[in-house]
Amino acid sequence: MLDELDYVLPRERIAQRPCIPRDRCNLLVVHGDAIEHRKFYEIVDYLRKGDVLVLNDSRVMRVRLFGRKRTGGQLELLVIGGSDGRYECLMKGKYREGTVFSVGDYEGAVVEKRDGRCVVEIPLTFDEIERLGHMPTPPYIKEVVEHDEWYQTVFAREKGSIAAPTAGLHFTEELLQKIAHMGVATVFVTLHVGLATFMPIEKIQEESEYYRVGEEEAEIINNAEGRVIAVGTTTVKALESASKNGVVYPSRGWSNLFISHDHTFQSPMNGMLTNFHMPKSSPLVLTAAFAGKERLMRAYREALKRDYRMLSFGDAMLILPCSK
Repeated sequence: MLDELDYVLPRERIAQRPCIPRDRCNLLVVHGDAIEHRKFYEIVDYLRKGDVLVLNDSRVMRVRLFGRKRTGGQLELLVIGGSDGRYECLMKGKYREGTVFSVGDYEGAVVEKRDGRCVVEIPLTFDEIERLGHMPTPPYIKEVVEHDEWYQTVFAREKGSIAAPTAGLHFTEELLQKIAHMGVATVFVTLHVGLATFMPIEKIQEESEYYRVGEEEAEIINNAEGRVIAVGTTTVKALESASKNGVVYPSRGWSNLFISHDHTFQSPMNGMLTNFHMPKSSPLVLTAAFAGKERLMRAYREALKRDYRMLSFGDAMLILPCSK
């Protein structure tokens, strides 16, 4: 299955910065066996009164820290959990248990090292970490992200992610207002993007991500007169974690759900908006489970042929049932 979701991704096709304005990126539309090429703001041509658009309102935290060891060597920390001065991190640079380092005027130490991550003690609250920290971005984005809002959706409000739910990056406030005026309901769920999004597929269920679906949001989705369109793989995961037999239930908790080709979808979702993902990655596997492997890879070949921009800052794909 994974080998069938492999493709050649030229380095120059990996977008290093977002399209500005953000709703002017390319939009590949797949409905049935048809493929169309549009601009993202033209998504309104594929929405209709009664549809429900479901978005992930998680906000990316500034948890990328740059430190320096007493010996002068540099360290880079990505805080992925913890509280009260004791934090679990991914760390770049040479270190061992007992390594002492400083971040700004604060001194910390590595107290535990295991499985590619470490635990540090440093006298900082999460608010102080965000004040000192930088926006985390995927390693394939080599250019400096000049503005934090580039890697934040315009509707982000619930702090908790270490990476952006990138399918939502293409929306502007003006576009969302236009969609609302069409009679399309917009509801927000939360899934805080964690390590599971980046883990190798064989280890993905070892990591859980927090999700929340509220009572009002579940009611709107369940009573949709039109289609339910999920924006992004994280939104799909939240909906599927909260659903059974076509009904979404208000719930919150930690989900290690891995959606692969044999997954039976439980939510009433019947449309999906997504970015273009890395070859053989878990978001690509999820998208293929929804769209169908052959149909999805044909769309990818078409996108690559037409110079679409790929991955987090790249272009988007709308996957709909046969009828518009």
